[in-house]
Amino acid sequence: MPWHIDTCSRYSVVIRGESLGIEYRGSGELGSFPVHPGMSGWDEPESRVHRGVNVGSVPYEEVVIFFLDDPDADPQPEPA
Repeated sequence: MPWHIDTCSRYSVVIRGESLGIEYRGSGELGSFPVHPGMSGWDEPESRVHRGVNVGSVPYEEVVIFFLDDPDADPQPEPA
């Protein structure tokens, strides 16, 4: 994924994949965790600049529902 921040709550459902990493820009921090098809849950806004990285050996796909405060809001703006 491109670098971004999260501005709203969202609900995600994993369609395909086995492991997802979250990389934080500027820190070198890369946390990863196992995933599986059907795994779902809530994610809260994250103000640190980050991106998702597929660290598994199969393609990763998910469906995300964003809960916006304003219909014109960008749920994952790319930082300058």
